Amino acid sequence: MCGIVGAVSSRDIVPVLILGLQRLEYRGYDSCGLAVHEASLGARPGGGLRRARSTHRVAELQHQVQVEGIAAGTGIAHTRWATHGAPSEDNAHPHFSFGPGAPEAEGSARVALVHNGIIENHEALRAQLEARGYRFRSQTDTEVIAHLVDSLYEGDLLQAVQAAVGQLRGAYAIAVLHRDEPHRLVGARSGSPLILGVGREAGEHFIASDAMALAGVTDKIVYLEEGDLVDIQLGRWRVYDREGSFAERSVKTVQAHSGAAELGGYRHYMQKEIFEQPRALADTLEGVTGITPELFGPQAPVLLPQIERVLILACGTSYYSGCVAKYWLEAIARVPCEVEVASEYRYRESVPNPKTLVVVVSQSGETADTLAAQRHAQALGMTHTLTICNVATSAMVRECALAYITRAGVEVGVASTKAFTTQLAALFLLTLVLAKINGRLSAEQERAHLVAMRHLPLALQSVLALEPQVIAWSEDFVPKEHALFLGRGVHYPVALEGALKLKEISYIHAEAYPAGELKHGPLALVTSAMPVVAVAPNDALLEKLKSNLQEVRARGGVLYVLADADTRIESSEGVHVIRMPEHYGALSPILHVVPLQLLAYHTACARGTDVDKPRNLAKSVTVE
Repeated sequence: MCGIVGAVSSRDIVPVLILGLQRLEYRGYDSCGLAVHEASLGARPGGGLRRARSTHRVAELQHQVQVEGIAAGTGIAHTRWATHGAPSEDNAHPHFSFGPGAPEAEGSARVALVHNGIIENHEALRAQLEARGYRFRSQTDTEVIAHLVDSLYEGDLLQAVQAAVGQLRGAYAIAVLHRDEPHRLVGARSGSPLILGVGREAGEHFIASDAMALAGVTDKIVYLEEGDLVDIQLGRWRVYDREGSFAERSVKTVQAHSGAAELGGYRHYMQKEIFEQPRALADTLEGVTGITPELFGPQAPVLLPQIERVLILACGTSYYSGCVAKYWLEAIARVPCEVEVASEYRYRESVPNPKTLVVVVSQSGETADTLAAQRHAQALGMTHTLTICNVATSAMVRECALAYITRAGVEVGVASTKAFTTQLAALFLLTLVLAKINGRLSAEQERAHLVAMRHLPLALQSVLALEPQVIAWSEDFVPKEHALFLGRGVHYPVALEGALKLKEISYIHAEAYPAGELKHGPLALVTSAMPVVAVAPNDALLEKLKSNLQEVRARGGVLYVLADADTRIESSEGVHVIRMPEHYGALSPILHVVPLQLLAYHTACARGTDVDKPRNLAKSVTVE
């Protein structure tokens, strides 16, 4: 959520900044901008700080930069997801400070700054700075930091930033330039990710909120730790801890992949990522030849046998994957499981149990609410932690005792698809491992589950072949403004995920309910104008679900049913049925969610929304 790129080089770095923003745009696209030091290339020795900002996409900013001929060796750039202040040019980053009472003339800015995160004490700081003569041009919390740095500057940018962050409360990743130091960039982080890229040539080094922004520029990455500051100058870099002491940080070689991967024959990244799910699952399960604790890390054989219960913490789509896992863990492994929305967990009184396995689930591994919940659980004495995550270098992987890295690859579409199904695969493996440890998994059952998991990619290919039928459904949804999704048992979270996908990208209001709850309230909403989508596998709850569907038809509701072949649910007036290729037992949720992803995608396309970048949303939610 929000993206930062910065660089110090002896070459023109503006194309690198623009390319980095394009790769990070999925993290925030309310506005974007860059600031450079024009004296840094030597072409304009008397030049100062110059910026360009746009409330459109990065492509428009790129055009603006080209028209204005902006070039420099030192610069910072940002793509924004709005928190404080509406999307506007004044609120767009980078923010300048001209000094107290100074005229705001072109080239006279003293500080340029970009920021990810939220500063909780910005109002108090703003009042102090206004009293000292600083004028605020934005509604953002970020502008406070720019003025604060300026107020503390006494000839050394690093010292000014160190003093400024000491006054901040909240989360931040910042990158700062100063007019008087054309070949210097200072960054700092606390609660929001920031990395250093060690350059290959021209004495250049980089800063970014994600290594993906630097793909193809450098593969040498330093992951800054909580409270770190980084001082980047031409030909050198140094990292300091929160006390201001020099800190040794290792340089890692990271094969980052560009988020700007080719779409190929696909119309949107979301569609591409839906169709990448068979490969993503195959990659995630590659090497799984048996059910052993070592799948989750070298400490797992010692740690997992101590577990008495599981607590899953996650947000959004990842939360729904945890809800599916609760059914698996309790039914197959017979391990009590709680699933909590991470943003709520740490703000209530809970009863810790040191024999709990705390499982945090996140696509990025940087989700602020989930990280905070994980740290809260650890502070309560629950130190047995596991992350299921798509990014091997993320904060969650570094901080948890155990990890399972899903191999979904880069997910650019804001609405998560392949991350969800690979999370489910990892959570199912966890279920089987705990079942085996507890003596609940026979050798015959283990073999059967392994066969089923190996077959998943092929089974998913068969589900994706249903796309033409799903497109026909989507045509009925285009004029609708409300929809209801139903599921029972382990498929209730699948219904929740289907409703979330539809509302995220088509802007149709959608809700999901356990089908048995219809008569306890939601049935009052059912009319012929509200489509009702039902997930109907051939499981123990099928007959109950059929009764629930009859309740909908009796009220004139129109049904859209995802049914297994042997459910004996037939298409008729007001009942539209898509038959799944096969019943897949416990792993059925992984297959049933895919048509719901396709339904949301094709409905959104027909309604003309921005599928990959839905309004008001962004990827990798790194603010609370």
